[in-house]
This record gives sequence, structure tokens and C-alpha cells, in this order.
Amino acid sequence: MKYCQLRSGQTLVIREAEKEDASRIIDYINTVGKETDNLTFGEGGFGITVDKEGEFIEGISKSDNQLMICAFKEDTLVGQLVFTGGSRPRIKHAGEFGVTVLKEYWGKGVGSELISYLMGWAKETQIVRKINLRVRSDNHSAISLYKKFGFVSDGTITREFVINGKFYDSIHMGMEID
Repeated sequence: MKYCQLRSGQTLVIREAEKEDASRIIDYINTVGKETDNLTFGEGGFGITVDKEGEFIEGISKSDNQLMICAFKEDTLVGQLVFTGGSRPRIKHAGEFGVTVLKEYWGKGVGSELISYLMGWAKETQIVRKINLRVRSDNHSAISLYKKFGFVSDGTITREFVINGKFYDSIHMGMEID
């Protein structure tokens, strides 16, 4: 568990997700899915039951190269980050993360704190040696955040997303952990 202070002076608590958080996480994901088109799912598109989410959280907690963390302001879930590492020996050292923040908390440092936590955890594992992510090419604030942490572009994938019949490219970014 990590306590941090946001730019607003509010206290944020970051901790690993627990199976008991599954219902709250599903509610949170359904909310963020409505708030932005920058995710791989939209409103109602997550499609995971509370039971399946609980199983997913349990699986992550038993893995040495996966992480799910939640950021809370008081008792409200305001941000989440999920990192999934490879399942086979040749790719176990690499994985991809996704991060979400409630729109009300954008620009307040929640995303930065979650990524900082991930990077510290990755270094501690001495297993994770490459962190990857995908970001819509027109999501300039997210790209700027990732660059601030040292992520670099590994390439562009055209037509990665389609929203309301319009295609969007994604930039694949990565950071090597040494």
C-alpha cells in the first residue's frame, strides 16, 4: 500500500486489487467506459461478470509478473492500472499495461502515481524487463504522460480502433527496465 499526495493536496491510496474489490471494479470500469473513447471498450463494452473479475484478480495476485492496482480517494475508486506479463518463459519478462482514471480526476496526478507504482514494482520483481502499452495516436495528453516516464514509440498500428465507423491509429510504446 502506498499513500501519496495529489497536486490538489488530496491523499491518494494505491494498493493491489483484492477479489473482494471485483464488484466495485466492474462499476468503476463501466463508468470510465462512458467517459472516454480512448479505451478498447466503450459504454457497456467491458463484458465481464463480477465472478469472472474476481477470478481474474485472484490469478493476477498469484502471478509474479502481473499486477492490478487501484487508486482510492477516501473510499472512492478513482484510478486503476493492470499489467499483464507473458505466460511463457520466452516472453515472461515483457508485458502490457492499461491505465484508467475517472474523468473528474484527470490532470490531478492519479495516472502518474499509478505508473510510478508500476515502474517501482517492475524493478523489484527483477522479472519484468520491458513494459509496453498502446495509446490512441490522437490522445496527446496520455502520450505526453508516457514520454515523461521515459516510454518511447515502438511503432504505429493503423486502424487499431474503430469508433462510430471512424478508424483511429494507435502508437505502441515501451520502456526497457534495466
